[in-house]
Formats: sequence, C-alpha cells, structure tokens
Amino acid sequence: MALALALGRRGLGRTWPNPAVGAVIVKDGVVVGRGWTQPGGRPHAETEALRRAGDAARGATLYVTLEPCSHFGKTPPCADAIVAAGVARVVSAVEDPNPEVAGKGHARLRAADIAVGVGNGAEAARRDHAGHIRRMRDGRPHVMLKLAISADGKAAAAGRKPFAITGDAARDRVHVMRAQSDAIMVGIGTALADDPLLTCRLPGAAKTSPVRVVLDSGLRLPLGSRLVNSAREVPLWVIGAADAPKAREDALRAQGVEVLRNACSGAQLELSAVLKLLAERGITRLMVEGGPTLASALLAADLVDEAQVFHSQQIVGADGFDALDAAATGALAHQLRAAGSEAVGPDRLDFYQRG
Repeated sequence: MALALALGRRGLGRTWPNPAVGAVIVKDGVVVGRGWTQPGGRPHAETEALRRAGDAARGATLYVTLEPCSHFGKTPPCADAIVAAGVARVVSAVEDPNPEVAGKGHARLRAADIAVGVGNGAEAARRDHAGHIRRMRDGRPHVMLKLAISADGKAAAAGRKPFAITGDAARDRVHVMRAQSDAIMVGIGTALADDPLLTCRLPGAAKTSPVRVVLDSGLRLPLGSRLVNSAREVPLWVIGAADAPKAREDALRAQGVEVLRNACSGAQLELSAVLKLLAERGITRLMVEGGPTLASALLAADLVDEAQVFHSQQIVGADGFDALDAAATGALAHQLRAAGSEAVGPDRLDFYQRG
C-alpha cells in the first residue's frame, strides 16, 4: 500500500477532476503490475496496473488507494475490469465518497467472490485524496494556504512592494507545491503588486504548472501583465463580479484568458461561491498564494483546510505590510492544528491542518 500511495502521488495536480490513485498488483510476494491515474484522469490506476500485469493478475492481490469505481463514466468501471482479470483479493485504503461509487465498487467485487479489505493506509490516503473528498462532500476544493512571513511578521515591503522573504530552497519547495495543485489562486492586489507568473519553474516541470486563478471583481488585470501574456501557454481564469465591464471581459478573452463571473456585484467577491464555481469546473486541490487580504478573507470565512507557513529570518521593517491581521492570526490558530515543522534551507516551514 505504501508503494501504491507513492505511485498515486505522481498524479497530484494532473488528474483533475479525477482523484490521483495508485495501484499495485502482487502475486506470490512479487509485484507484477503497477499503475497510477494518468494525466487528465484516465486511464485509471487499476486498469493501468492490470494492463501491465497481464495474465499474472489472475489469483493476485490488488492494493489500491481508493475504492475502485463501479459506474460507467468516460471509461468502463474498474470493478468490472478487476473481476474480468481474475484478481482474488482487493485491499482499498478508503471508500470513495463519490455518490456514484460509495461502497458500490466494493459490493460488486464481493458479489464476484473477491475478498475485499478496507482501511490499510487510510490516514495517508485521506491526505492524498483530500481534494477529491472535499469536492464530493462539500462541493468545493481542498484549500491549501501558503504564506511566507518575515521574522517581524511581514509579507511585503512598504506599499506592498515585493520583498524576498524566503531563500532559494523555500522557493523551490513552493514550485513543488504548485506542481501538486490543480489550480493556484491570488487576488487582484497580488497580481497588480507583484506581476507574478504563478507557473512551476523547476527544471523540466513547466508542463505541471497549475491553472492560474485571479480574483478580480472589476476585471482590472492589465493586458500587458505576465499572467495575461502567458495565458495561451498556461490556463488563466479571471473571476469577475457580475457587473464588471463587458469591454474588459472581451479584451481579456481576446488574449486567451477565460473570464468567469461571480454572481455578486461590486468590489467583494463571495468566496464560497468562487470555490463552488471552481469545483464545478473540476478543481479539487486549490493552492492559495495570494497576499494578506485574500488569506485573511479565507480564514475569516473558515474556508482554509491546510496551511503551509514559511518563516524566515529576514527583517522587513516596521513600515512593511503585515502578513496577517490579528483576527486572521487568531483564526489560523483556532481553525487549524499544528501538524509539524521542518527546516527548508535557512527557513522554517510549519504545517497546519483542519481538525
């Protein structure tokens, strides 16, 4: 199961709207087939592992990180393929919360006299499938907030001017976090102040860049920004208010930007509606890399499921821009629990998780 989990993680950020599943087939103590969900969500992990195992799958045990599907989607049910392959035993880490599956996959296997076990590796699988689980149960993506905070509690220099808070090792880690996310979201304030690209720029990893999402109620994102100029290479979704100017929408669309509308009007977008919209479009794992305003708003709305906070030894100065206001700092401590810490170069990375 540990191998299946590791294989499944290869697909994180690349399989949405489907979960990134891993599967391993073992016979007589030997691994005879391995699979993981392929980019775009199919083929599924189980069918990949069965294809590689071939006839060796007959009488074998299949370890899989999520219950095999039992419904016809764009591909036939994995449960049927497992039965047809003659697998003798299936060990699933967790049951699939998708209402179209939700135990039906396991029931189909048992009806075919296949032994089924559930729960091996469940804790790790729930972490890996957090996006799928959240989308199925709550109709929104799993939200991971990333913050970088200086030794004096700042996120930027005076006037929100960019400041190198963390070192190279931390920045490389952020690119890995981006690669494992379906989408990355910032507010228009960050987009205007930093003119970011929000892509994954590790060597050889450009194709793993997530969808970029900008919350921009008035559709003010400059047409000459790096985000807009790269919209034809890496998807860029800009979410505006219902009453944002149509001319601005047309101008952005002409540059390859996908413009979405939030039902509300005015300067403040309704965050829960934004997350629902993203989930409807298949996003399961959302990384939020915006500035203090967006971070504080998400915490105030109790919409953060996980936080990864980099702490540096840099001093920005009293006139710098605070990373979080007092209310957001309290919400972070109240809503999430500390889940570990590690050194990343000269910086410290703290992990927080819901519940």
